[in-house]
Amino acid sequence: MGTTGETADLVVVGAGPAGLAAAVTALAGGLRVALVDSAGTVGGQFWRHPPDTARAAIPTADLHHGLREYRALREALAAAGDRGRLDLRLVHHVWSVTRDDDGFTVHTVDRRRAPEETAVTLRAPRLLVATGAYDRQLPFPGWDLPGVLTLGGLQALLKGGGVVAGDRVALGGTGPFLLPVAAALAARGARVVTVCEAAGPSAWLRSPGPLLRNPAKGAEGARYGLTLARHGVRFRPRTAIVAAEGTDRVTSVEIASLAADGSPRPGTERRVEADTVGVGWGFVPQLDLLVPLGCALADSDDGNTVVAVDAGQRTTVPGLYAAGEVGWVGGARLSLAEGRLAAESVLADHGAAPVLGRGRRAAVRATVKRHRAFARALARAHPVPPAWSRWLTDDTVVCRCEEVTAGAVRAARTDGGARDHRQVKQLTRAGMGWCQGRVCGPAVHCLVAPHRSYTPTERLVATPLTLGALADLDHARENTGGAAHE
Repeated sequence: MGTTGETADLVVVGAGPAGLAAAVTALAGGLRVALVDSAGTVGGQFWRHPPDTARAAIPTADLHHGLREYRALREALAAAGDRGRLDLRLVHHVWSVTRDDDGFTVHTVDRRRAPEETAVTLRAPRLLVATGAYDRQLPFPGWDLPGVLTLGGLQALLKGGGVVAGDRVALGGTGPFLLPVAAALAARGARVVTVCEAAGPSAWLRSPGPLLRNPAKGAEGARYGLTLARHGVRFRPRTAIVAAEGTDRVTSVEIASLAADGSPRPGTERRVEADTVGVGWGFVPQLDLLVPLGCALADSDDGNTVVAVDAGQRTTVPGLYAAGEVGWVGGARLSLAEGRLAAESVLADHGAAPVLGRGRRAAVRATVKRHRAFARALARAHPVPPAWSRWLTDDTVVCRCEEVTAGAVRAARTDGGARDHRQVKQLTRAGMGWCQGRVCGPAVHCLVAPHRSYTPTERLVATPLTLGALADLDHARENTGGAAHE
């Protein structure tokens, strides 16, 4: 039977670095907090771990940074739980959020006893969304073969289960995320046959200031580089994986050197044997819960739309706050700082005393400013190549759920007049499958509107759920006199 009711002063959706920092700060300020996450443990992708029951058997500490802070945050959550002020909801998938005059209703599905699903509705006057981001993918011929994964997927297997996905691994895309994934795979015994970085080595020279002001970032990159050198991993700048080959699964990739616009240089193609491929082109903010609430969005420097927030992480919707990679994608330090700032704003708006002293608040704001500058420089140094679509043949599948090809998307633009991914969806069904456009949406948008930032389609249901869970919610509403607001 579903449950509902006023549960907290604040609901935090997302238990990664931003959500953890926000929840712990709000708890320290005396608020009752409900913390919701779809995973089985807190930490998000950055601090992804095996389940608590398996951690001794699957050591992954060497794959993490900042574990001391992670443990301190977990201990603070546990202490708040013992005092009855924290409602921790793990393996709860938020599928919708609605707003009324006195706050927010957060609709979740409890999947701890899967395949059984139970509707759980949480209510609070204030909501903080820290749902992070996910890998941005650009299709290429063969990317739908078994064995082709995202970089985040490869890392999740390593951190969440100690699993090395393949023996001969080829990695490609752009951005510094390539380095930790390659280094971790090599250190765990995989043969990383190539790392293809689309950007050139001089990209950071155009704006070195943010890197110089964040020396830890440079030192971290150097450590990964030494690991790759020690394992004999070949790093190829201005190169991309432009095709994957195989029948039942991937057996090789085709790589090519790139011209300045990202188009393959004729005659530079070469074949590299691989049984696993990991690809990532930066990240896409997870805005599914924010877009339907009507908060203002802003363009970022990396081709995405992000949530607009003020200096205290408030959105334009009263009572709604956002932190972490739903805004700037700039790493865990930025997410932690934004989470703390957001919680301080919640406390101030609630009429509670601040947790951070004046000096500490100033330091946190300085951290946010410094790391956002780094995020902007990162976006400029590692853009999506403008001519990436030249890798595609007309029969390359772009939307894997609905099997829509690049040729069909191009026809929707030239013959059907489609100007964005929403219109392509109407004409071709691209984005109407199980993932609801999360995988193909950015690529479809780039094919039809390459000079505009990508904004995901508004969805009132953010994650698939069963009719049984909806019926369960209906029963809960009847039994509480309609307390579960529409």
